[in-house]
Amino acid sequence: MNDTLTLDRVSPRRRDAEATRAAILEAAKAQFALLGYDCAVLRDIAREAGVDVALVKRYFGGKEALFLEALKASFGANGIREWDRATFARQIAVSLADSPHANEERTHGFQFLLRAATSPTTAPLLNLIVQDRFLGPIREWLGGVDADARARVLAASYIGFLVERLIRGEALAGREREVFIDRVTAMFAALVAES
Repeated sequence: MNDTLTLDRVSPRRRDAEATRAAILEAAKAQFALLGYDCAVLRDIAREAGVDVALVKRYFGGKEALFLEALKASFGANGIREWDRATFARQIAVSLADSPHANEERTHGFQFLLRAATSPTTAPLLNLIVQDRFLGPIREWLGGVDADARARVLAASYIGFLVERLIRGEALAGREREVFIDRVTAMFAALVAES
C-alpha cells in the first residue's frame, strides 16, 4: 500500500498573447470612451482586462501607443470597401433613424471618438487616423469628380447624424421616421453620385 499522497497536476494556464492583447485593447476602448485620454489610467485598463499593468506596457509600450491602437481598432476601413452603392444611402438612413442602443459596441466606439476629438492631446492623433482609415477609404470608394470634398461632406454629415442620434437616445417612430429616412437617403444618395 502506498501512503504517499498523489496530487493531480494542474497544468498552468496556456498563455494566449493574441487574446491578452485583444482584451487589453477592448478594455482601453471602454476606458477611453468613458473617461477620455487624460483621465483614463493604465492600471484601471489592466484591471478591466484582467492582466497586470506590466503586460499593458509590454504589449503597447505606454498610454499614448495604446490609445493609438485603440483608435485604429475603432475604424473598420475594410467595411467601407464593401459598401453597396445601390443600397448605401437607405441603409445609413435607416440605421440613423434607429436607437443608438441597437448596437452598444458601435455606440461606445463613437463615444470614444468624440472624447478623442475634444481633447487637445488626442485631437491631432485622431485627425491622422481619420485621414488614413476613414476619409481615405471613403474617397477611394466614392471615386470620380470631387471625391475629396464629397468624402469630407459625407463623413461630416454622418458624424453629425450620429451625434443627433446619441442625443436623441431612442429610435424615431411614425411619420417622423419615414420623412427622416426619405430625406437622409436623398442626401446621402446625392453625395454618392458624381455631379
